[in-house]
Amino acid sequence: MTRVAKDSDIDELGHVNNAVYLVWAQDIAVAHWSTVTEVALRDQMVWVALRHEIDYREQVLAGEAVEIRTWLGRAAGPRFQRHVDIRKPGNSRFSAKVLTDWCLIDAKTRKPRRVGPKILSLFGVPG
Repeated sequence: MTRVAKDSDIDELGHVNNAVYLVWAQDIAVAHWSTVTEVALRDQMVWVALRHEIDYREQVLAGEAVEIRTWLGRAAGPRFQRHVDIRKPGNSRFSAKVLTDWCLIDAKTRKPRRVGPKILSLFGVPG
């Protein structure tokens, strides 16, 4: 997905605020989940972020576009790692990269659910 940094995304240092990168990382995670699943499954299961790790390399200024890519990492029990790369179009290095530990939660009970073969299959990740 792409985003253009708005004036409201900019902090007192004149570049995209750190919290905005997290919003963008969540936006692409939700979009990916919504793309690979049916509404019925999304009504049964939700994801919550347990931990974010962000590395910053290059500032993004108001009006600049970024390309945001995501891919999945390790799954263990109810946890699934998601990687997000945020960079300006054509750049060889990232502006920011995010690693998030997500936890799969039962929508009704609010208890963790194991990431099973069905979820792995939907994401195209070997089990």
